[in-house]
Amino acid sequence: MAVLDLPGIWVGKAAAWLILPMTGALVFEVISRYAFGRPTSWAYDMTFMFYGSIFMLAAAYTLGRDQHVRADFLYNILPVRWQGASDAFFYFFFFFPAIGIFTWLTYQYAWRSWSIGESLVSSPWQPIIYPFKMVMPVTGALLLIQGLSETIKCLYCVVTNKRFTAESE
Repeated sequence: MAVLDLPGIWVGKAAAWLILPMTGALVFEVISRYAFGRPTSWAYDMTFMFYGSIFMLAAAYTLGRDQHVRADFLYNILPVRWQGASDAFFYFFFFFPAIGIFTWLTYQYAWRSWSIGESLVSSPWQPIIYPFKMVMPVTGALLLIQGLSETIKCLYCVVTNKRFTAESE
């Protein structure tokens, strides 16, 4: 494991624990709604914020574990050196520009929300929304760090014609 993998691993594993309060909110809503005929005004908002946070914050972890979607039909028949070269090409010309723009734009979006203390006005209980919006630029930063780690691993493959493993370090 490379040092650059650590932030994505730590945040991804921590974000996975959000499944517990999300499940708790869903269970509470179902029991409240169907057993007592008293639906909540907050459970839906909490579950979409928890789920969105889990999905976003686990992105770098998923990238670092090579679990993202890829068209493997051609990739798998390439030699390791060419796999590394093609991955490096796509990181340099597609991943970094896209995630860089995403991070910059969502930072501005989240900062504006934070500066006005934005709340979710479409909800009856109007929860604050700016911490949830801050998850987006944090995710972008984590993806940029993980992308750098993956690019270094790709270049290692190009130079050595071997996959990067923990024993490679």
